[in-house]
Amino acid sequence: MKITIKKAETLKNHPEDSGLGFGTFFTDHMFNMDYDPEKGWHNPRIEPYGPIEMDPSTMVLHYGQAIFEGLKAYKTESGKINLFRPQDNLKRLNNSGHMLCMPALDEEFVLEALLTLLDIEKDWVPGTAGTSLYIRPTIIATDPYIGLRSSNTYRFFIILSPVGAYYPEGFDPVKIWVTTEYVRAVRGGVGEAKTAGNYAASLFATELAQKDGYTQVMWLDGVELKYVEEVGSMNIFFLIGDELITPELNRSILSGITRDSVIKLTKSWDINVVERKISIDEIYDAHGNGKLKEVFGSGTAAVISPVGNIKFKGKEITIGDGGVGPLAAKLFSDLMDIQYGKADDPFNWIIPLSPMK
Repeated sequence: MKITIKKAETLKNHPEDSGLGFGTFFTDHMFNMDYDPEKGWHNPRIEPYGPIEMDPSTMVLHYGQAIFEGLKAYKTESGKINLFRPQDNLKRLNNSGHMLCMPALDEEFVLEALLTLLDIEKDWVPGTAGTSLYIRPTIIATDPYIGLRSSNTYRFFIILSPVGAYYPEGFDPVKIWVTTEYVRAVRGGVGEAKTAGNYAASLFATELAQKDGYTQVMWLDGVELKYVEEVGSMNIFFLIGDELITPELNRSILSGITRDSVIKLTKSWDINVVERKISIDEIYDAHGNGKLKEVFGSGTAAVISPVGNIKFKGKEITIGDGGVGPLAAKLFSDLMDIQYGKADDPFNWIIPLSPMK
């Protein structure tokens, strides 16, 4: 397939890096591609960023058949642009699509389309330390039909947004609230898919947490309400004694790209990394006997997010002295150095943006 390009006649003013925040500004262009059973994926095009017109009966609006990904482009000190593990995001997008009965994308072609879009929008990649260009590939169901079935037609699009820090706290430790009343996902559902409904399921409890002064919700398993699964926007790690423990993937936990990066990095440092079930009671017991050294989250948006406090059943604990732990600090620094081209990339995670020919 050949990608057609239609340039915007009027370009937007770029925001100052200092005022970026997260997910507020969008670039001049987007990528679009359509699917129907006869043509397959077709009509790939880069065109001006703008609304997607749809019928009020469009299936995504009624049954939530929507999936997405999140990854970033980073500007190095020399002005080059790096992508971090985009192939893994596209593979996960297809895995999510499989769970929601969506047709698979050609991952190599989509990567080419993304690189083409980024080359057009490269001036939107901010250059201040800690900033990046957030990339949101998305697939939505587009049949104008309100009978309950999977759609026959789809729209795939990619939009770009220059961003700063995800959390207002920046790299300062966040406060986490554990709920036993609400669940995000259960095994056998679509918890491991990056689908819109999973995030809708998290909104109410997140609002309750934030009203109580906490940044995010730590979700427990949906059956026993006992085992830690993940936090709203990130996977979670616990340094207990000399073990770095993270909940094992169990079909209700999102398989995070940054999670996998943390595991590979820490194993290369000869840290004992364990993927297993871990209960909230075990975490509180480890805190009580002085073995809980650090807690931190991992995700594309925040990279590494230290956790300073956890509240469960009315009891709040402080992790260490409430500050950033040395392992979280090293992971944050080392991952950022790889992403921004300041350090070697021993795992071949980086794909540099090459100028279009």
